[in-house]
Amino acid sequence: MRLTDRFRPTRLVRRFVPLGPFSGIAGPDGGLSPLPASRPPLPDPLKRIGSLEVRLARNAREVRLAQALRYRVFYREMSAQAGATGKLWRRDIDGFDAICDHLLVIDHDPDPTIFRRLGRRLTKPAVVGTYRLLRQDVAEQFGGFYTAGEYEVNELVERHRPKRFLELGRSCVLKEYRNKRTVELLWSGNWQYVQHHEIDVMIGCASLEGTEPSKLALPLSFLHHHAAAPEEWRVRALPSRYVPMDRMAPDQIDMRSALGMLPPLIKGYLRLGAHIGEGAVVDHQFGTTDVCIVLPVSSINPRYYGHFGAPRERLS
Repeated sequence: MRLTDRFRPTRLVRRFVPLGPFSGIAGPDGGLSPLPASRPPLPDPLKRIGSLEVRLARNAREVRLAQALRYRVFYREMSAQAGATGKLWRRDIDGFDAICDHLLVIDHDPDPTIFRRLGRRLTKPAVVGTYRLLRQDVAEQFGGFYTAGEYEVNELVERHRPKRFLELGRSCVLKEYRNKRTVELLWSGNWQYVQHHEIDVMIGCASLEGTEPSKLALPLSFLHHHAAAPEEWRVRALPSRYVPMDRMAPDQIDMRSALGMLPPLIKGYLRLGAHIGEGAVVDHQFGTTDVCIVLPVSSINPRYYGHFGAPRERLS
């Protein structure tokens, strides 16, 4: 999920102060405005497997490392076009970073040869995966969700009050760490965060590489015909950005080929029980075609509870 012209928190935040679990939000002077401490903090770390652990970023330096990872994946490995600030700092930066929590996968014993091959200075511990998390209560204090620059998510939220929404975005993993263990850690951390904050619905944009929808007719049509959100959870792309997804008739779709063209992240969301919004959006800056993910916690496939834990009973 990328920054849009509709809302730029940088007008409110002059310098970065990260939002911790209950540490507060950066104000106009860079100071912190306290948030209510209604619950004890999340465990730190959230989970560990071998030398890898998943936890929230603890300080601005760790967020900068996550931004550098995002820059490498989105701008160097993929086809995103960096602006002057990104090129100068070699980080993927936008104003939403200051109001989000940043989930990190950290390697405490990274292989130095990987980082030499990447031309990067080895920093221990190394941030090798990240997810950006924006809760509804925080978003509404600062102008809304990032996804609202592409989809009519405000209407979806209003229809489902008082359910609690969480926006997921900027997910990426260093190429050498794209394996089951790293993805499991990211999802385990995200699931603990969802339960801790008693989230009801996860939303966000997921991307298919390329900006020509005609070349993505097969996967877009598959998602439209076989994964469309039911009316209760329907969300449309903004009229000015709407790109039709029903580019092929259902009987023309080769299911195996369509699934093969879907990015692993989208396939993972679908396995969990996610729905797809109506209409795609072309993001020329990032060189992608986006679809909207809507994942109610109540829709998550129960078979994953044994892996990540069953939903907890609400406290409020």
